[in-house]
Amino acid sequence: MHIALGLPDFRAAERTFQLLTQVAGRAGRGNSPGTVVLQTYFPDHYAVQYAKNHDFLGFSEKELRFRNWMHYPPYASLANVLIRSDQLDEALRWSGTLGRWFGQTRHEGVRVLGPAAAPILRLKRDYRYHFVLKSPSREKLNAVLRAMLAHASAQKIPRTQVIVDVDALWLM
Repeated sequence: MHIALGLPDFRAAERTFQLLTQVAGRAGRGNSPGTVVLQTYFPDHYAVQYAKNHDFLGFSEKELRFRNWMHYPPYASLANVLIRSDQLDEALRWSGTLGRWFGQTRHEGVRVLGPAAAPILRLKRDYRYHFVLKSPSREKLNAVLRAMLAHASAQKIPRTQVIVDVDALWLM
């Protein structure tokens, strides 16, 4: 469990809470009482504390406040744009090209984070860099993504090397 809470993913607390409550729910079934022992680097994290107390309502209220404050779903639309190549210099050049475009183009109502190395920089043969886009407006987000893809095409970045994941469930 100590790994999940350290991942750079806004759903890490939710996944941790879900897993802990699911596993703990299996202890003590039937007539025998059960005991749950958890080893973690984050014993004070709210996901662990709420799971320990089986406080679903408390966890959901805290998690929703965090997501609202950080403009994460369900309070905003989110997209992960992944640039990949089996050549490191190519992945860097393409992510830099798109990064400059994002920096020089006005995107009213869309916040762009990146480019940054993906949390898993190299997967199989590919080097990976990404952008995270957030917006309260799905229409504005989609318009920026379409414009970005048109720019990538004009810059000869192969469409197969630009992966757009709207409502991304996993940012790794």
